Amino acid sequence: MEKRKAYIITGPTASGKSSFAHNLARAIHGAIINCDSVQIYQAIENISASPFANRAISNEIDGVPYRLFSILTLDEQISVADYIKMAREQYDDVIAHGYVPIFVGGTGYYINGIINGIAEIPEISDENRTRARELVAHDLNAARELVPNCAATDPQRVARALEVFLETGRHLNEWQNAVRVGAILPTPFRILINPPLDVLHTRIAARIPEMISGGAMAEAEYIIKNNFDVRRAIGAEQLCAFLQGDISKDTAIENWITKTNQYAKRQRTWFKTQFSADITINHIPTTEDIDLILSQNI
Repeated sequence: MEKRKAYIITGPTASGKSSFAHNLARAIHGAIINCDSVQIYQAIENISASPFANRAISNEIDGVPYRLFSILTLDEQISVADYIKMAREQYDDVIAHGYVPIFVGGTGYYINGIINGIAEIPEISDENRTRARELVAHDLNAARELVPNCAATDPQRVARALEVFLETGRHLNEWQNAVRVGAILPTPFRILINPPLDVLHTRIAARIPEMISGGAMAEAEYIIKNNFDVRRAIGAEQLCAFLQGDISKDTAIENWITKTNQYAKRQRTWFKTQFSADITINHIPTTEDIDLILSQNI
């Protein structure tokens, strides 16, 4: 049986997908390509639960190549099209160097782009991109009202929809329903790690205090000092509110846990309705799951 050319390993936050992907990469001479829209930013490695939390940022961990982690500053913007272009470049490069590409992350619109490609939306002018960001920063709800039938609520996604509408006069959905390009072919083998919600809740509650003691508080101080958008990552807003005296530390932790639990639930819904896995692991993965994949050549 021919070996798989590439993998996608995804799942909700705190499911253990990063460790699983790293162990698989070591076993199959793989290279990790980030598929998380928050871990792509630098200076929030603890807040984002990046593999590079409390590590020097580099191109590898324990001999395994890592790509597209901590490559953007917190004031930079990135579209799905930008991400797919970079991911495709890294995919080609790691294959050229003899590695098996392993996409890892839980960002649905990145995963969807890798599997299904994206619409060929025209380039957005700097003027309209800047205008869209300014409108969203000034009043998110007012910015949403400028785009007909805009269902997005995330600031970055609203800004994307608005810049496309300003540039083309057409809704982003119209472009997304057009012919799509850029998918990774053949489609990578799709592994979903999807433990029960109660297991995720326990792991989330345990790891957030560890993230704070590991350096997340210093990252929040950096965000405040540089006036970056606190909504860039779950956890940043809560810690910044504590540091600015708006809430207590205990409340910040409680709110962070709640928001993360809600995010994990939304991710599980997306995987159930939008993602077709080749294999699903319904528990925190172990070495036995690696052995299963190796033994069945999947």
